[in-house]
Amino acid sequence: MADEAELPVVTFGNLMSEGITLSRRGQHDKALGCFNDALKLRAGDKHCLITRSRCFLKLGDTENSLKDAEASLQIDKTFSEGLYQKAETLYTMGDFEFALVFYHRGRRLRPDLPKFQLGINKAEEAIVNCIGNPSSVKLESKEELCFVSRQAESKKDSQKQQTKPTKEQKQTKKKSPKTEQQLLGALYADKAFLEKLLKDEDLMQSSTRHGIKVMDLVSGGISYLNQRRDFWQQQKPMYARVYERRVLQEEQMRDKKEKPSDISKSIAKNMEDIELLLARGSAEESCRKAERLLKRIQAWSENEVPNKHELTGTLHSYIGNAQLAMGQMEAALRSHKMDLDCARQNSLTDGVSRALDHIGHVYARIGKFQQAINAWEEKIPLAQSSLEKAWLFHEIGRCYLELGKAEVAQDYGQKSLESADEEGDVEWQLHATVLVAQAQVKLKDYPAAIMTFERALEKAKLVPSEAAQKGIIA
Repeated sequence: MADEAELPVVTFGNLMSEGITLSRRGQHDKALGCFNDALKLRAGDKHCLITRSRCFLKLGDTENSLKDAEASLQIDKTFSEGLYQKAETLYTMGDFEFALVFYHRGRRLRPDLPKFQLGINKAEEAIVNCIGNPSSVKLESKEELCFVSRQAESKKDSQKQQTKPTKEQKQTKKKSPKTEQQLLGALYADKAFLEKLLKDEDLMQSSTRHGIKVMDLVSGGISYLNQRRDFWQQQKPMYARVYERRVLQEEQMRDKKEKPSDISKSIAKNMEDIELLLARGSAEESCRKAERLLKRIQAWSENEVPNKHELTGTLHSYIGNAQLAMGQMEAALRSHKMDLDCARQNSLTDGVSRALDHIGHVYARIGKFQQAINAWEEKIPLAQSSLEKAWLFHEIGRCYLELGKAEVAQDYGQKSLESADEEGDVEWQLHATVLVAQAQVKLKDYPAAIMTFERALEKAKLVPSEAAQKGIIA
């Protein structure tokens, strides 16, 4: 009987609560033991994995932190906490480019969570701090800069450099054009253009309408590209590796005897580069790269690329997202519809769900709310988690509210709230509750609306979100 009385002490919930409490007190080693025991009782619980991942990160064990974050995403690829924790771990490890990718993925999934935008900001800032910023970089003759390390000319060269812009041009020639092109990639053409402008003495002596000398602008641009080139030569980050991979792929294509395994690796690397470019805001380049890869895949046989149809649909999706980012709404809609057609023709359920999601977003962006509703309602049976249903019902309800159909909007708000309750997600509970309250206001059910807004205010305090609290009070 005594043993039976003690059983509740070692339940999964109790172990999780104890671990979280210990972690908040800074006793991360003890907390880790609790999370390990909890996972023995409920193996593969994504919430426990993420909590343990945070604990590992606090202890400085980034490798195990990353493993737990990735394990949670294998269970549920739309798990926003998993995406955020993976991004945070990658950021801590110094992999700022990949961290940026996962912050962007999280924001696309959960645009309501400000922490993903904050993550994007800090990752971009970290990359700029490593590479430099064109507005702040000034090329100086210092020994530690390898491309101007002339030991006996420090003072004289710095003075000459200010008065003779061609000095910059002479120094850059120390690097072979081939090396510079490999390091700068697409920016090499920009550098060559700026260096060409330096030869035009009349242009260099002129000024802009704001009184800035053209010579200063051109020299500043070249200085920035030089520092960027030398950083890449020393660190070899993602940007330089992208170019090297492209050169390697072109050499393999010349051989025309690529093995299926080589083709698969080449495609995987290109897909990674496309997604990275889009995440970093280079939508136009991402779109061009995706279109080139799409042509290559279409030229290969299914024996060479077994998942050809799936890749084709994914690339149409990437192109559509890039076009949306560039404001090309009609083109984006066509691309996502091509993704949908490809998925339906080849019975790719995940592809159908993805395409319907994106089509709904495009329609909502251009104000065609009924078409957005039609796409999202078709997606409902394909939703794989309560969290996915929560935001899906919320978006549909929001569209109905925009169309003036408050009663239907209220129903979808209630459905969203039920799904958020199942998931235990406080933030989506907040969004769903606010939607219900706004629908009640439209229906002129003011007493019910006040009560619902009060419940929403309590949710906002739990998040916590000062902006949400002020909005609800207003």
